[in-house]
Amino acid sequence: MPISHKQILEGSRAIAEVIKNIKPDVVSAYPITPQTHIVEDLADFKAEGIADYEYVLAESEFAAASIVLGASATGARVYSATSSQGLLLMTEVIYNIAGMRLPVVMTCANRAVSAPINIWNDHSDTMSIRDAGWIQLFAASTQEAIEQHILAYKIAEKLKLPVMVNVDGFVLTHSYEAVTIPSPALIKKYLPTYKPASGEYLNPAEPVTLGAFFTPAYYMETRENLHHDLNNSLVVIKKEFEALKSLLKNNKEKKSVKDLPLINNGLVEYYGVKNPEVILVALGSMVGTILETIKSNNKYAKSVGLLKIKVYRPFPAEEILKIISRSKNIAVIEKAISLGQNGPLFTDLKGALGENKLNISNFIVGLGGRDVTSKMIEEIIRKAKRRNKKLEFIGKI
Repeated sequence: MPISHKQILEGSRAIAEVIKNIKPDVVSAYPITPQTHIVEDLADFKAEGIADYEYVLAESEFAAASIVLGASATGARVYSATSSQGLLLMTEVIYNIAGMRLPVVMTCANRAVSAPINIWNDHSDTMSIRDAGWIQLFAASTQEAIEQHILAYKIAEKLKLPVMVNVDGFVLTHSYEAVTIPSPALIKKYLPTYKPASGEYLNPAEPVTLGAFFTPAYYMETRENLHHDLNNSLVVIKKEFEALKSLLKNNKEKKSVKDLPLINNGLVEYYGVKNPEVILVALGSMVGTILETIKSNNKYAKSVGLLKIKVYRPFPAEEILKIISRSKNIAVIEKAISLGQNGPLFTDLKGALGENKLNISNFIVGLGGRDVTSKMIEEIIRKAKRRNKKLEFIGKI
């Protein structure tokens, strides 16, 4: 069962190719920049007869989310993709999908939200629905996005939890990268045909109720159960990540900041020396810029570590604390701001720290697609060593 040969593909095309090979039953979406190329390619595959899923072009993102909700409720494997305002338009359905425990997989091509209108990348969209009950994965490269989509289906269908794979709009969706797309046969070895058990989907022969009306006497327990199941999914994600990595033969790692991470367990990755002076915490494609900044300066290579968050929801607090406790100075770098508070990743991290006395600071970068440069990362490294700092926006004109 060979893996397809390495090829240079646009990020959106690579995601569409892996979705085709996963073989969903129903695909529904509404085009929105910068997600559009993904769903255009999936529509082309169907039109050309090389895919046999049902492709439904919806009249809006709300409708697209509703279509995959309905299809998933009947026991179908489904897929959708969106961005920015489209994700916000889906919000009601996003919550319903999680509350109904449907294994929907969706790609979010991350983009800033209006107003003012902006089509470029930051993480404002996905952060706005982080509390909806979905597992959220963040890819730093197209190859990682390919593998995270396969992992997403396995987790979703095993745990009956929806999964969103986040890829930075334009930075990943429209750039070209050498990637390897696993073949349908190899994917099926890891991800068998989806066959939900009786009672888990709508079937006239065996009636069940999904999304029922719950009074105060029962509603709270449903949220508690969803909360606990999300937290417990961290164990499954780690296990399934290792199984997928073994299948794809990506487990030959060198423990060097110049090559591959010291720690990579599916939830987080850590690059750098064991006890650095500063640890930078980030997610998404800017991890590449941060790593190159560290690697290109011998001083940083010996004193700065990088913690990459791969799973943002559920929040892998224990895994993060194990790593950041190696340093006294922690800088959280993020492409989102919880207006009137701090960055959402920083807030989560501060909550997880409790009484820990680490010097942790928050830096907001890249909003609306502004470039994140090595010069900015160097500035953050310098500032991370200061004490008692307020949130800072880095890279202002």
